[in-house]
Parts: sequence; structure tokens; C-alpha cells
Amino acid sequence: MRPADASRAVVLDTNVALDLLLFQDPGTAALQEALQQGRLRWLVLPGMRAEFVRVLDYPHLLAWRQAHGRSAKAALAAFDAHSCTVEPVPACAVRCSDPDDQPFIDLAVAHRALLLSKDRAVLATRAPLAGLGVRVEKQLLTNRHPPLTRHGVEAAAELAHLQHM
Repeated sequence: MRPADASRAVVLDTNVALDLLLFQDPGTAALQEALQQGRLRWLVLPGMRAEFVRVLDYPHLLAWRQAHGRSAKAALAAFDAHSCTVEPVPACAVRCSDPDDQPFIDLAVAHRALLLSKDRAVLATRAPLAGLGVRVEKQLLTNRHPPLTRHGVEAAAELAHLQHM
């Protein structure tokens, strides 16, 4: 497996992956397009896939899937189709208050990847991660989806850069 291309690497926390692959949230449209067109390369560790599988069967998600006709099998197939499993990475100096979120941070630092997360504990690491060359955003934004924050402007600039690669 070739090393991740740092300018195109992205790490998605489990909630963002659920929004993208299970809920098909319109807020993930830019991310979906970038993954399908190969402008972004979604990096995962084996444990991240296992967590996604486990979460798909949480009772509230099982009820939602049944009510909306969405299968865990389809969501997992989409996970496998869009993600790229990489080798384990060393722990980084930035520590997350939630140990379950630490692998996402470690992976993003190791590959200098964009980290997409809605988790408060992960978002709280924005400043120290920026010092290590890692941006943390809630979602990938484009000019079609106006940024809500200063950070969104930076994400839109990165997507514009990726579109010209």
C-alpha cells in the first residue's frame, strides 16, 4: 500500500461516517463528491471499521435503519468502498479528553490529514493540532455550502485547492 498523500488525506470520526454513509446527510454532499472523485482519500485504522460495525447495531440506529429502509450491510459496503485502511500509527503529543477519540487524532497527525469531527472533545484539540499541521473541521464545505465559521473558510479554500489538483 502506498503512503497517504498528505495533501489529499482525510480522517472521519464515526459520527461523520454515519452522516455520510448511513443517514446520507445533505451536509456531507461535498465530502461524498470529493471521495467519489478521488480528490480526498479517507484513511482508517482497522479499529475504526470495527467501531463503525458496532455502532450500526446500537438500538436507536437499528430502529432508525428499520424505519428508513437502510441496511447495515449497505453502509458497511460503502465504508469499505470509500475508505483506505492504513497501518497503525504512533500516539501523538496532543491528547484528547475522550480516549475513544484518540485514534482519529493520532491518525490525522501521522498523515497530516484533515480531520472531520463533530465531537466536542476532538474539536477542543483544534489549536494544538493546527500547530502540528492538522486542521479539524465539522464538515467539508464548498462555495455551494456557505461557511458558518472562520474555520469553514479554510475548509472551502482547501477544497478549491483539491479541485485544481
